[in-house]
Order: sequence, then C-alpha cells, then structure tokens
Amino acid sequence: MAIKIVFLVCFFLVMITVGILARKHTTSVGDFVLGGRAVGPWLTAFAYGTSYFSAVVFVGYAGQFGWKYGLASTWIGIGNALIGSLLAWVILGQRTRIMTNHIKSSTMPDFFGGRFDSDGLKIAASAISFVFLVPYTASVYNGLSRLFEMAFNVPYSVCVIAMAALTGLYVIMGGYMATAINDFIQGIIMLFGIAAIIIAVLSKQGGFIEAIGKLAEFESDVGLTMGQQGAFTSFFGPDPINLLGVVILTSLGTWGLPQMVHKFYTIKDDKSIKTGTIISTIFALIIAGGSYFLGGFGRLFDGEAIYNENGKILYDAIVPNMLSNLSDVLIGIVVVLVLSASMSTLSSLVLTSSSTLTLDFLKGTIYKNMSEKKQLLLMRIFIVFFIVVSVLLALDPPAFIAQLMGISWGALAGSFLAPFLYGLYWKRVTKAAVWASFISGVGITTSNMILGYIESPINAGALAMAVGIIIVPIVSVFTPKLKQEKVDEIFACYKENEI
Repeated sequence: MAIKIVFLVCFFLVMITVGILARKHTTSVGDFVLGGRAVGPWLTAFAYGTSYFSAVVFVGYAGQFGWKYGLASTWIGIGNALIGSLLAWVILGQRTRIMTNHIKSSTMPDFFGGRFDSDGLKIAASAISFVFLVPYTASVYNGLSRLFEMAFNVPYSVCVIAMAALTGLYVIMGGYMATAINDFIQGIIMLFGIAAIIIAVLSKQGGFIEAIGKLAEFESDVGLTMGQQGAFTSFFGPDPINLLGVVILTSLGTWGLPQMVHKFYTIKDDKSIKTGTIISTIFALIIAGGSYFLGGFGRLFDGEAIYNENGKILYDAIVPNMLSNLSDVLIGIVVVLVLSASMSTLSSLVLTSSSTLTLDFLKGTIYKNMSEKKQLLLMRIFIVFFIVVSVLLALDPPAFIAQLMGISWGALAGSFLAPFLYGLYWKRVTKAAVWASFISGVGITTSNMILGYIESPINAGALAMAVGIIIVPIVSVFTPKLKQEKVDEIFACYKENEI
C-alpha cells in the first residue's frame, strides 16, 4: 500500500506543479484555449493520443470487446492507430490548422459558425458538444474508479470526487498548455506501463504461447461460430460484423470529436504536422493495440468477481479482475497508467466544453461585448460547472462504460464528422446540409436510446456517422449555396499556404 500511495502522491505533485508553472503563460483567451497556436509536434501528438485513450478504452472497451471477440479485438487498436490517428492527421491536420487560423476559429462550433457564416449553427454545435460530452466524461470517471476500488479499497464516490478536483485544479490554473505538458508526461507513463502490464499478466498464464492455447479451448457463444472452439484466437474472431462496427466508431469517430480535432488548431506549423502524424500513430498502435490485445485474454480470468448477483457479466470488472493479483509495484503502475490516461482525457473534455460555452454560446449572443478577462473567468467557472455535472452523473451511471461512450461518440461524431470533413475540402457544402447532419446525428443516437431499435449504441453511432457522410453532399446539391465571394475568401487560405 505504501508503494502505491507514493506513486500517487508523486504523480499528483507533478500534475499540480505543471499547472502552476503554466499559469504564467496563460494571459489571454488564445493562450488558455489554444496554447497560443504554437504547440510543438511532440506535445500535440501526445495530447491527441492521451485524449483519445482513457479508462474507457483500458477498462471498459478492452474488457467488453476482449471478452466478446477475443484476440481479434486487437483489430480495434490497429484501426484506432491507422484510421483514428494516421489518416486523421493526414486528412484533417494541415487543412484544419490553416483554415481555423484563417477564420480565427478557436473551437469546433466556432468553425461551423465561421465556415458557414451562421451563428445558429455555432450555437447548436455548442449545445450538442456540451450535452453529449457529459456522458463521455462520466464514463471516464467510472472506469478509473473501479481500478481504485480494486487497488486501494477506496469507495467509488471518493475516487470520482478526488479525480475531478485534481483535474479541474490544473486545467483552471494552466489551460491548454498545462494540459498538453501533463499529457506528454502521462503519455510516457502509459507507454511503459502498458508493456509492463501485458508481460506480467501473460506470465501469470504461463507465457504467451500457453495463454493462447488456453484461450483456444473456449467455445464461442455468439454468431455463426456458436459452440466452436478456437474462435477467440481466430483472425477475425467470432463476430466480425459487429467487430467492424466497433472499429468504425472508435476510429473514424475521432474525426468528429471537438476535443480531438481541437489539437490540430493548436499545432504551430506544417512541419510539426508531419512529425506529429508519425508520433501519434506509433503511440496509438502501442496503447490501443496493447489494451485490446490484453483484453482479449479476459476469459482466462473468469470468476465470481466479474458477475453481479443475478449472474450477469460486469464487463467493466474484467480488466480490474485480471490485474488484481499482480504485485503492489505493478498495481501501482497500473493505477498511475490509467490515471494518466483518464486525467488527460478529462482535462481535454472539460477545457473543450467550457471554452465552447463561453466563446460560442455566451460571447456575441448573450454578452455582446465581453472582455478577455471576463472570458477567462467564465471559462474557469464553466470548468467547475462541467466537472460537477459529470461527477453527479458518474456517481449514478445509467449504463456500462462502453454504452455511455458509444452514446456520446455517436451523437458528436454523427453530427460533426461529415460537415467538418466536407467543409475543409468542398466549397459547395450548404447550411442546410450541416443542419441535416446535426439533426440526423443527434436524432439517430437519442431515438435509439429511447426505442432501442439497434441493440448496440456502438453500432448506432457508426450508423449516425455513415448517414451524415451520405446526406451532407445530397442535401448540399439541392439547397441554396453560400455566397461565392465568402467561400472563395475562406478557401484562399489554402492557396496562400500552397495546398
């Protein structure tokens, strides 16, 4: 216990120290939200990666999908690296940095307002962001707190409140730069931690080959492979169709998440984009690939701890149960690893939500003339507000981690991905098409929550993204164009930068 507490205390001290030091460089709204648009490739790449992967992945997704698909769940991590990181940086990175700088956009809702000359779109995007970032944040608290209960026997509510308070403290003090520096430190911890944990867990099963052999003996309990042995060690697993849906949502979904795309706003130049692409992809391959690979062995750790009183499996308990018999040193590493992943994601979420409410919802609409000092104050107040709301939800979560995250990602990516992507490349996108994407993304996600016509919210989210990609060009063809001079002026930024 002493070793685990020392790890935690050191970790907390480093995070708070960074927040205090970064505060000196946070004197304007641009500094607080964007790091002055001068953040280097290493900090940006690690900020992207650590915001991407949290306890939601390590505890919730790795446990649930590792159990369902076996070692084939590793494809989710590979998809995250190649689609969610590599292609995202290649396709979105440079154009996002250039256009958002040109139209003076600080957030994704602000981008929609400036790109499509519509305050209504900006306000709507702001409302969608705030509402659907809350369940995502709650899912992060939930996953981390289960590990704390396992390692320290600390009540769930205490874990949630302590984690929220610490995250809020360093974000309020140092803004984006404190978040980015802490993300880099947390990312280093995650890289070393995941390798140590995989080696330790497999050693408990007699090594990699022995563990594969044991896993191959399990009979499949889903799909066409029902009753067959070896499905959980096969190339595509027992249920490749649903596996593909998870890959699409968790990989392509990042292209439409405000807190992820925001990283491209902050990077300083094109050279940094190229370097950051490589770093981010390697980081994702190790962290996501390692997490899902580890989760794929979950069935080897079957036991009473992963079932509730009704005999129903608790997916969120699978990974903590796998790790419960490790040494104190390794459990300390696990806790700091998942704490690192979760706090980096939380800090990104609370900063995104607070800046969106202040800059996109209040500034220019309710408060026509708002000084920079007042903007900074309001953003810090909203950080506290957002944390309190998400903590209240996390203390009484309505579903498993994966379901909470699926609802959030589905609504956000289903609404934003298509109009954001097309808006960077195609002049012909119309306001009506963006509205159609917003309505379909939120509509599919929320209606499925109520009616349940698609069993998995993960697949519902994938459907919402696919519908957006289809309807935006169709609606754009049949609805009024934006003013050509306005669009030409916006796209002139690419010519100036030789794209």
